Order: sequence, then C-alpha cells, then structure tokens
Amino acid sequence: MAQDWEIKSRSRECSTTGRAFADKEPFFTLLFQEKDGYRREDLCEEAFADRNADIAPFSFWKSTFEEPAAAPPEALPHQSAEDLLRRFMEEDHPEHLHVRYVLAVMLERKKLLKHVDTKETEGGPPLLIYEHAGTGEIFLIPDPELHLDQVSAVQGEIAVLLGAKPPGQRETGNTDTASPESAG
Repeated sequence: MAQDWEIKSRSRECSTTGRAFADKEPFFTLLFQEKDGYRREDLCEEAFADRNADIAPFSFWKSTFEEPAAAPPEALPHQSAEDLLRRFMEEDHPEHLHVRYVLAVMLERKKLLKHVDTKETEGGPPLLIYEHAGTGEIFLIPDPELHLDQVSAVQGEIAVLLGAKPPGQRETGNTDTASPESAG
C-alpha cells in the first residue's frame, strides 16, 4: 500500500480565519487522513473551539507559534542528518525504513524534531508523527520496531552516509602500524 509521506509545513496563519499568527501565540495543528494522503490545518484557539467537533482528525496537538529565525548561511554545504532524512523520505524506499527511523530519533534528541503523536495503522507499523521545531513541518515516520541488537548496524550505516569512515577502516596517510599500547 503506497502512502503519501510528504512533509507538511506549518502555516503562518489560521486555516479557518486567515488571520496571521502572532509570535508566541498558541495554536492547534490538526492532521486529517484522506485517501490521497494527509491534510494539515493550523487553527487559532478561537477557530479550534468553534470547529465542528463531529469531524475527528487523525491526530491533533497544541503548539506555540514561533516566528522562524533567519538561518545563517553555511560556509560549506554538507549532508546533515536532517538533509539525509528529507532525502530518504522523498525517495520512500522500503530499504531506508530503519535509517529514517533512527535519523528521526537522532533529530528528536537534538531537539530539531518533536514527537507529537503515535498512531496505529491498519496492517502496517505504528506511525510516529514529528513536528520540526523550526519550521513546523510534519514528518510521518513508520516505526520499524527495531530490536536493540539492530540499532548499532543502522547507526554505522548512517555514519557512513554522513561521511564517516566505515568501522575498522584506517585513516589514509597513517603508515604507523604499531598500536598505541605497543608504542614505547
């Protein structure tokens, strides 16, 4: 079953009233599951209170709107964990399921992503719903329910994807074969 895992961005205004959110204003995000994917609505508190409560969203949560800060220009472009997660979500290959999950957890620990909900899916893995702390984008990450003994291999794969040397590979240019313990 193909799913639409497109990343949804936080709106700068209420989906119902069209009024722009003020910095630090509380608002609600509602996520609706539709046959073509997911639809996001961001509502001010008044619109949330006045909405039709009979139409239940797939998921919803309350946040505080923060005016996005201007990102400083990077001296050298590099492949970050966030870039890698975005690329693998766009490609949506099943072999990247474990990597997407571990990248999302890494970004959650760095407080770049905030886990806002978990939903059970029909016939599939639980769906973890993350919100990007800076942009308000939504990341839908299937939980592959990794076993502890699998995490190390996935972390190694991610390290290599981010430019680290594979485990056991020596740095180039080092001709000394003596171990630190045997050095006198």
